[in-house]
Amino acid sequence: MGFGIGISGTGMGPRGALENFAEGEDGRGKVFNPQVVVRLLAYLRPYVRQMSFAFLAMLVVTGLTLLMPYLLKVVVDDKIATGDRNGLLWLCAGLAAAYGGLYLATALQQYWLSWVGQRVLANLRSDLFQHLQRLSLGYHDTHIVGVTVSRVMNDVATINELLSQGVITLVGDVLVLVGIVVIMLTMSPRLALLTFVVIPLMVLATLWFSSRARQAFRETRTRVARVVGELAEDIAGVRVIQAFGQEDNAQERFDEVNRANRQVNIEAMSLSFIFLPMIEFLGMLATAIVLWFGGRAVGAGEVTLGVLVAFLSYVTRFFQPVQELSRLYTTMQSAMAGGEQVLKLLDTPPQVQDAPDAQEMPPIRGEIVFENVSFRYRPELPEVLRGVDLHIQPGQTVALVGATGAGKTSIANLIARFYDVSDGRVCVDGVDVRTVTQRSLRRQIGIVPQDAFLFSGTIADNIRFGCLQASDEAVQRAAELANAHAFIVAKPEGYQTRIQEGASNLSVGQRQLLCIARAILADPRVLILDEATANVDSLTESMIQDALRTLLQGRTAVVIAHRLSTIRNADLICVVENGQIVEQGQHEALLARGGAYAALYRRQFGGDAT
Repeated sequence: MGFGIGISGTGMGPRGALENFAEGEDGRGKVFNPQVVVRLLAYLRPYVRQMSFAFLAMLVVTGLTLLMPYLLKVVVDDKIATGDRNGLLWLCAGLAAAYGGLYLATALQQYWLSWVGQRVLANLRSDLFQHLQRLSLGYHDTHIVGVTVSRVMNDVATINELLSQGVITLVGDVLVLVGIVVIMLTMSPRLALLTFVVIPLMVLATLWFSSRARQAFRETRTRVARVVGELAEDIAGVRVIQAFGQEDNAQERFDEVNRANRQVNIEAMSLSFIFLPMIEFLGMLATAIVLWFGGRAVGAGEVTLGVLVAFLSYVTRFFQPVQELSRLYTTMQSAMAGGEQVLKLLDTPPQVQDAPDAQEMPPIRGEIVFENVSFRYRPELPEVLRGVDLHIQPGQTVALVGATGAGKTSIANLIARFYDVSDGRVCVDGVDVRTVTQRSLRRQIGIVPQDAFLFSGTIADNIRFGCLQASDEAVQRAAELANAHAFIVAKPEGYQTRIQEGASNLSVGQRQLLCIARAILADPRVLILDEATANVDSLTESMIQDALRTLLQGRTAVVIAHRLSTIRNADLICVVENGQIVEQGQHEALLARGGAYAALYRRQFGGDAT
């Protein structure tokens, strides 16, 4: 089955959705949101053992990082100064082993963190995709696709970087910093305190950076989402852009959001370009302090040369974790902003939900009843249906006709329960559709949309979409009944022909025939047709009409009609005006009545021909 009815009248275009997105990204979130962190850390829970391995590797890396400068002190003071060649040889071998162990432990740490990270990334994206599939059409009506894609791709990637890499990195860097401070104070308290005079400057620089980085990196995430949104919209609408010769205008709009994205990224990077060299300068200043005061202390016999060598090594290592922590801070800022939005998306409840006691819909006979139904797409919007009463008998073909925006599509949407009624109820075989599971209801409803949608994959895959277990013979039989077999086998790869982007390698009529074949194979009891012949030539229309006659046999059908010539033989024709059914009857009777249907017919065909 193909579900693809278009929704109109929701009051929110893509540009509006994009603007609303931007307004919601004002950067006023918390620097560190513990609720967000706790919930996101749950994604690490299945991988506690692997994270433990990474943690143990990190401890080894930390220990060796702290040990090697001390070994240099011992080499200089105890072996070189005393001329102990044998001891020097063993200590050099120990240093080589320490470097080898550091390399191996670092590699293992990165391997386990990457192993966990890729699985967290996949799991979080899978959860988002699953939730997006459950969200009602009302959500997708008001959220631009590109922004949603940015949530699933960009935001999740940043969150993953914080979860898998950041947690271990944070602990390791803090341990290194604390260890260096303790060791330096133990080796020479005076020289250590002289070296640490740069720490207040480092703290001030970090505070300056953090106060500006928070807003800057939130803004970069907002802007990149707008670029993705604009790009997705323009690619989807490229035919319209070219048809109206609006390439220059589209380019100008894209350049505008692209320039804004470039500017905020330059501003954010400029902060890093100032901060990181500042930390480098402070590291050089600390090194100069060690050389000056340490050199004098060595000359005065207050400290050994080995202590000076160790101090120089520790000072170099001291500022490396500071730089890593500053990078981690920017990652945390992006992850907090992205995490808030991702969790907001995951917490968005579907507007249409199964009741706690919802039952499976039994096999449908096809009776559909609307009882005083009123409906609006959102509470703040006006009603699009008011007091609709309609009774469709099993096996009947009912046509909905009327002007664009009258409410025809809304009636069809309520049958499949893509939305819930505001008042009244919709019943199928006497069962209120709100009391059964959506899946069990929709599996028995087939939809052939006006704008036929085909997925990537082969022609056979698309026909089989409504019945995945169907055999090749059943797929071919459905295509034959839909009058699609001839054009399929005429293609070099036949049923294995791959559908190109936007089904550009198929004509509009061929796409419709494949959608009809898909519906035939699914064998639904209720069928909704959104005028499948509206955009095709007369020859293809004849083929589609013939296929539809096969499809409609023995089924309840609701046809949204634009061409009145296609519904002459409908069992019941309903004229919809301003959200109400104003006339019901068969073609001849409605024409004889001379009311709304007759007026529609005259406007379409002229005169009073029947």
